[in-house]
Amino acid sequence: MKKKWMMLIAVFAVFTILFVTGCKEDPGDPSERAFRILIDYMDNNEMSITDLFDGWIIAPDSLIQVMDDHYLMDIRTSDKHGATVADPADSLADYYNGHIAGAVLSSLGDIVVDAAPADKPIVVVCYTGQAASHAVMALRLSGYPDAQVLKWGMSGWNGDFDLWTGNCAQLNHANWIAAPGDIAATEEFGCPGIDTDLLEGAAILEERVSVMLAGGFIGISAENDDNDGVLDDPSLYFINNFWDDEDVEDYGNIVGAYRIKPLILDNLDPDATVVTYCWTGQTSSMITAYLNLLGYDAKSLKFGVNGIIHDDLDSHKWSGSEDYPYE
Repeated sequence: MKKKWMMLIAVFAVFTILFVTGCKEDPGDPSERAFRILIDYMDNNEMSITDLFDGWIIAPDSLIQVMDDHYLMDIRTSDKHGATVADPADSLADYYNGHIAGAVLSSLGDIVVDAAPADKPIVVVCYTGQAASHAVMALRLSGYPDAQVLKWGMSGWNGDFDLWTGNCAQLNHANWIAAPGDIAATEEFGCPGIDTDLLEGAAILEERVSVMLAGGFIGISAENDDNDGVLDDPSLYFINNFWDDEDVEDYGNIVGAYRIKPLILDNLDPDATVVTYCWTGQTSSMITAYLNLLGYDAKSLKFGVNGIIHDDLDSHKWSGSEDYPYE
């Protein structure tokens, strides 16, 4: 009888370890151990995915009322971060051609270092709100939990900077399944590995934030992308539709897409390129930054479904710029 109870206790212990770690394959692997250390550290220090998405975005009409209460950082410096432009060589001058009064010039790669003088909650400004979402994820994981994205970027602030209108489209693509959609059944996978020699959560996090920022904004187009658009061949990617059930039923989904909301890491394939899409590419950019930090190969669908089914949308839809001042 005693032997039987000991066997039951042992089985329960093994089950508990698998449940807590969420790693089904070789949980003793050093790179997977680093992943678990990092996840545990983040969860225990108010950096869970729920914490990171708490109040992360502010609309132009809200920001203009509380300008003096925020530290604005403009990262339009090195490339267009998901926007279509005639001459990328002009990008270095974009901040100087017009920015919100009081905004300081930074870049995605330097955002954490340049944030040091901030004595107020930070708002990050980019072209469309997409690169800023990468930056805000980095800031929220680096001691700036109140950092926010300016929704729509400078495109939303003033029409002189509009890079949204030209990127909205009604593609009527064969690889978009019309409503009520046909989402792929959820699967379970192991966890990715993190290449590091560090064994302490805070140190791993700092290292991974730097790696993520050095990688720049990781986006992919809906079609005809230099690296193959998502709709051109969805089977090349593990596609996550970050919507609620009813949204898929209302609008449909990309062929083969999963629906993983809330974000459950066990349901993401660590051996595939994970492409997340949302309405505007801003939420999916936050998720993509988070996933790349954790060791996934992840990309954000640029401009979200506004670049695929814009005319069909009843909400979460680009509808034009404000006319707020800049200098």
